[in-house]
Amino acid sequence: MKIRNIAIIISVALAPSFFFSCQEKRGELKKIWYNGSYNRDFNDLNDVQLAEAKRIGINPLANRKDAEHATRKMVEISTNDFYEVEELTHSIPFLIPEAANLLEDIGRNFQDTLRNRNASLYKIKVTSVTRTRDDVKRLRKRNTNSSANSTHQYGTTFDISWVRYSKIDENDTLNIDKDRLKMVLAMVLRDLKREERCYVKHERRQGCFHITVRSPKED
Repeated sequence: MKIRNIAIIISVALAPSFFFSCQEKRGELKKIWYNGSYNRDFNDLNDVQLAEAKRIGINPLANRKDAEHATRKMVEISTNDFYEVEELTHSIPFLIPEAANLLEDIGRNFQDTLRNRNASLYKIKVTSVTRTRDDVKRLRKRNTNSSANSTHQYGTTFDISWVRYSKIDENDTLNIDKDRLKMVLAMVLRDLKREERCYVKHERRQGCFHITVRSPKED
């Protein structure tokens, strides 16, 4: 009986230090704030993105069957450690290599920024990728605001939701709301824009960042 009581006393005594060590491991959540304007900072219009997409991308595909005959090698993207590809209804999960690398860097930098602020980790969500001409026609029947001359046709462009995110560890009790997650994503995109790695448009109605990869011009 005495041994059992001693064990209970020890476990109770250790419990606070155990929880403290877990808390200490992550540290206190640092302030998350975006000191800019989404509409002003991410206002690369379609004509700017389209010129770059045409310069470095594939020739638009008539339909999905033609995807295997693209003029440039495309890589398939899928849900991984850094981003989640949502169910695609009007696009196919293929990008030129430069765009695929950019997407992964965005997802990785997003998580690194969360980690540096002692926040729980989330994945960004990809909502649209490469569209064939048939995809564009079908989409325009549903959404008249979509462009007939979409940059999504060139394998250079993808959309990332700023509304939805996927939490990595559901057992983590710390939740970060979507407004602060959007701020983190904006920080990452602004840095990559300044490095001239991408063009970005903040799409308010669609709830996404519309992103086209950039590639240095050859001398």
